[in-house]
Amino acid sequence: MTELTGAVSAVERRLAELGIDLPDVAAPVAAYVPAVVTGNYVYTSGQLPFVSGVLPAAGKVGAEVSAEDAAAYAATCAVNALAAIKAQIGDLDRISRIVKVVGFVASEPTFTGQPAVINGASDLLGKVFGEAGTHARSAVGVAVLPLDSPVEVEVIAEFA
Repeated sequence: MTELTGAVSAVERRLAELGIDLPDVAAPVAAYVPAVVTGNYVYTSGQLPFVSGVLPAAGKVGAEVSAEDAAAYAATCAVNALAAIKAQIGDLDRISRIVKVVGFVASEPTFTGQPAVINGASDLLGKVFGEAGTHARSAVGVAVLPLDSPVEVEVIAEFA
């Protein structure tokens, strides 16, 4: 709901069409804030795939977690990033462009499918924002992530 009109934003309507509700912003697990605004940009902190405050899986992609499940978790991370952005700018319709996505994949040593995993986040942002959801991106394999999460995603968005 937008603060002034009580109407649902177009972005939130699109999320609802996709069966997605924006969650509450996840509480930080260390000394940071979920998102920061500078100029016309919002930078999110790394978002884990929390669902109702719970991490749905733990472990390494390619071992305990399948690449397909990890891609779904990356999409959840992107939704959590949108919640953090909304908390900063008030209305997701203000987003004019998703500028960059950085995705981290806790990977079993021989796993090389990080780009396909982070496609979960990129594809979701494309479905929600269309052309404005097309972004630069990094997909990085790492040894371990906070709370043994399989994925973590950061988003940089430009807004008006």
